[in-house]
Amino acid sequence: MSRSTILGIVLVTAVSPARLDAQQQPFTLEQALSAPFPDELVAAPAGGAIAWVYNAQGARNLWIATPPEYQGRALTTYKEDEGQELGELAWTPDGRALVYVRGGASNSRGEYPNPLSLPAGVEQGLWIVAAAGSLPRRLGEGHSPAVSPKGDRVAFLKQGQVWWVPLADSAKPEQLVHARGTAQALRWSPDGAKLAFASGRGDHGFIGVYDVAAKTLRFLDPSVDRDEEPVWSPDGAQIAFIRIPAAEPTLPFTPRRAAPPWSIRVADVATGRGREVWKADAGRGSAFREIVAENQLLWGAESRLVFPWEKEGWTHLYAVPLSGGAAALLTPGAFEVEHLTLTPDGREVVFSSNQDDIDRRHVWRVSVAGGKPQAVTSGTGIEWAPAVASDGKAIAFLRADARKPPRPAILTGSGPARELATGVIPGEFPEAALVEPQQVLLSASDGVIVHGQLFLPRNLRPGERRPAVIFFHGGSRREMLLGWHYLYYYRNAYALNQYLASRGFIVLSVNYRSGIGYGLEFREALHYGAQGASEFGDVLGAGLYLRGRGDVDPKRIGLWGGSYGGFLTAMGLARASDLFAAGVDLHGVHQWNVEIRNWVPDYDPEKRADFAKLALESSPIAYVKDWRSPVLLIQGDDDRNVQFSQTVDLAAALRPLGVEVEQLVFPDEVHDFLTHAHWLAAYHAAAEFLERRLGSPRTASR
Repeated sequence: MSRSTILGIVLVTAVSPARLDAQQQPFTLEQALSAPFPDELVAAPAGGAIAWVYNAQGARNLWIATPPEYQGRALTTYKEDEGQELGELAWTPDGRALVYVRGGASNSRGEYPNPLSLPAGVEQGLWIVAAAGSLPRRLGEGHSPAVSPKGDRVAFLKQGQVWWVPLADSAKPEQLVHARGTAQALRWSPDGAKLAFASGRGDHGFIGVYDVAAKTLRFLDPSVDRDEEPVWSPDGAQIAFIRIPAAEPTLPFTPRRAAPPWSIRVADVATGRGREVWKADAGRGSAFREIVAENQLLWGAESRLVFPWEKEGWTHLYAVPLSGGAAALLTPGAFEVEHLTLTPDGREVVFSSNQDDIDRRHVWRVSVAGGKPQAVTSGTGIEWAPAVASDGKAIAFLRADARKPPRPAILTGSGPARELATGVIPGEFPEAALVEPQQVLLSASDGVIVHGQLFLPRNLRPGERRPAVIFFHGGSRREMLLGWHYLYYYRNAYALNQYLASRGFIVLSVNYRSGIGYGLEFREALHYGAQGASEFGDVLGAGLYLRGRGDVDPKRIGLWGGSYGGFLTAMGLARASDLFAAGVDLHGVHQWNVEIRNWVPDYDPEKRADFAKLALESSPIAYVKDWRSPVLLIQGDDDRNVQFSQTVDLAAALRPLGVEVEQLVFPDEVHDFLTHAHWLAAYHAAAEFLERRLGSPRTASR
């Protein structure tokens, strides 16, 4: 074990219970999940307004805050936990109205998510609402709205094709472009005369441009490669885009540290001819990696193109002149850039990263011309998703910390950030009763160092041994933080970890290898996933760490996790039932050869026998004969990420072996549960199962 690992462990175990509150205040799961969750923060192109979506216990609504007061108010009044998503906000150019999407995306059979099994059915539709307040008006069925700079129409996608509809009247939507392939990334030219989009064609893709007046469609600089992420020049004469070279297809859930290098190209809209502006080097960074942004490629001031690249082994921002040449590194250091936006004048990029604070996020800014990045926020909080007001004088963002839940805030001038919506967090929210998770560094069974967060119950007494639970996030391209998470799914998971700690469990959340936040080589860990399940070493390391703590009962260590975390939970129970006494597996992956087909439908294990053999050996289903610990399986049967058959097959394999299998199934629910009621039901079942199977945490073992 390295010295840093030992120091990390000592840092936590040295915290005396006397320094914590003497008595843990009880609270319910309902209270822990009572705060509304903000998302989709977006700035208006004019007028300075900021909009976002609030999900308040399943009731999703659109909110807005306008200058100079910036006091948030609701624009819509959906009141029920209906399981219908709301998002994809698109402002009109004058900032006077918002187009949004209500309802979830369809599956491969064209079925929209209907988690309440409503007999009348549901749809995914476009709506518009005035910023000043009005009843929302339905525009049509579809998603991915792009409002024309002229403010007269909105283009959108429906069944992979480009449609549009007027904003001012009740005219019916029309299909704008009839073309092969699947359209995405709709981008209007600055004058609204043309519409660019990416046209996916399976093993290749084009950038298409539709001319509204001429009613013509041109594909720019077509090739055998995959072109995506179009961005217009300010004068509308050129389009820059990313080109991913044609190559032997790779399968998901396997390490990919290099690929044929991707490039940035610029095409003349009038002629369609293109040229290469920049190309990634071979080796690190040759495989393109996206960040969280509306556009992966930004056209900054003075014709500088800004983009993410992993040349240094970390996801950083670079800039290259339109004329070409070497790319300039804008964000040097051992950290990752995540959420990203361009200031209205195009001179700066505002972004979130874990610079100088590896297990949190803060907001930073940097000039597209280079220079030292400047911190916008800092401290022990977590800040993300920056949005710059149209006048450039204010930066809005979402923030949280270990106790305060996610909420929107804004910085204006040099003063401190202030809340965009006051009084929305219910009085029953148990902020004061929450604990602050402590950073730990763990040594996996093979020596790899992984980060984790440890939740210690406040009423833990010296010499007392408690049951413990290990949590694994999903993804696996995720990272849990030292506070409330910026994604809804993991906001909920953080709440359950806090609740378990309040019930007396010692809880360890593990950022296992193949997750984000720690660089390319950690994310693309050798032999991870379907090609060796090397993350199982992190599962064992976490279990051994807890077993070695003086405050943990070594016979009462459990596991829980969802999706990829469900996979690791199942791996722990299957391969180390002597270490892990019980587990809760939410929609977990149990057979990689089945899961891969979900993302690559033509994957045939018989044609890739060596790969398929290792994929099976990397799956929990291969070790069921060694599985003895009881398990609770939870899943919705309309899961589009992990086939419901994965849970069916695991239960069928375990029952004949005498393993105690409990289940909770939600008909018509998807992977990321769409109803608040289902989250509560799942978490109540999980907590009750862990208490029953591991013994009451309040029954001390000495």
